[in-house]
Amino acid sequence: MPTVIVTGSGGLIGSESVSHFVEAGYEVVGLENDMRARFFGADASTAHTTAALSERYPDELRTLEIDIRDTEGVQRVFAEHAGEIELVIHTAAQPSHDWAASDPQTDFGVNANGTLNLLEATRIHAPAATFVFCSTNKVYGDLPNSLPLLELPQRLELPEDHRYHGGIDTTMSIDQSTHSLFGVSKAAADLLVQEYGRYFDMPTVCFRGGCLTGPNHAGTQLHGFLSYLMRCTMTGEPYTVFGYGGKQVRDNIHAADLIAAFAAFHRAPRAGAVYNIGGGRQSNCSMLEAIELCGEIAGRELDWSLGEDNRIGDHRWWISDLEPFKQDYPDWDITQDVRDILRQIHDRNAERWVARA
Repeated sequence: MPTVIVTGSGGLIGSESVSHFVEAGYEVVGLENDMRARFFGADASTAHTTAALSERYPDELRTLEIDIRDTEGVQRVFAEHAGEIELVIHTAAQPSHDWAASDPQTDFGVNANGTLNLLEATRIHAPAATFVFCSTNKVYGDLPNSLPLLELPQRLELPEDHRYHGGIDTTMSIDQSTHSLFGVSKAAADLLVQEYGRYFDMPTVCFRGGCLTGPNHAGTQLHGFLSYLMRCTMTGEPYTVFGYGGKQVRDNIHAADLIAAFAAFHRAPRAGAVYNIGGGRQSNCSMLEAIELCGEIAGRELDWSLGEDNRIGDHRWWISDLEPFKQDYPDWDITQDVRDILRQIHDRNAERWVARA
């Protein structure tokens, strides 16, 4: 039976991938060791998601507690399923640029060396398998901050005649910028994925994501801002906005829309492909706009304050240009915007979060 290997299978994108491809008729092998709990604490643990997936798919899903830094362990998994693996979805990561500075070796080991282990195992045991990598827009460092942004009442914005007004594409350089250590480790992984695609003619793709989100997101202060923002609104926990007057802009893509992009690429893969992916012009917001939306949906105001200092390497404005991917895969599109996403986050977690208020 065709098999999909999903790393970080208990996380937001990993768990959505598991559900999507099981329902599509695949067997799924999930690699998940709940490093998120180590990174961000017990509230960010993926254990409950992994347990729920195992209960829902007892026959179709096999979850293994494998650390992707374990070269031999990764090789064993791929060797066991050689000949059956059609797709590898690599979502496991240390995802916070703040956390990376506290332990650079772990950050680089997970993000860069772990990716190398997976690519090499794929090359040896399943070279025809599609390799999908969740990269990040942080590979561009802080170069987006040099854009000539206009300050509007609730957001920063590019002039309509600017080449990137519709979204930033992959022509933006990744050089001569401050990335954060997280951005560096992900850029190293991104280049590895491209190189294995081009050098070994393997079907690989880097999806350089903006904010990836959805109702299953275990958001924390350092990562997953829409989920954490809604949680704080509902529970009354104070929230700190880091710099830029709260007018920094992010595009946000629902996990289901991202998995649909994975599936579209897998149906017609290419070697060494790279795309910026996010909500684009269809799904984006500033912090101030997101705070307002959370208040409308939750029916209560967020207790928030503004910190003067922005995070190192943080973007003032990011909207992804989705047109290159849409041109290559015209059947794909964004189906859910920021309001839809926040409503789902609220409704999915209402009983649990309101009880903590």
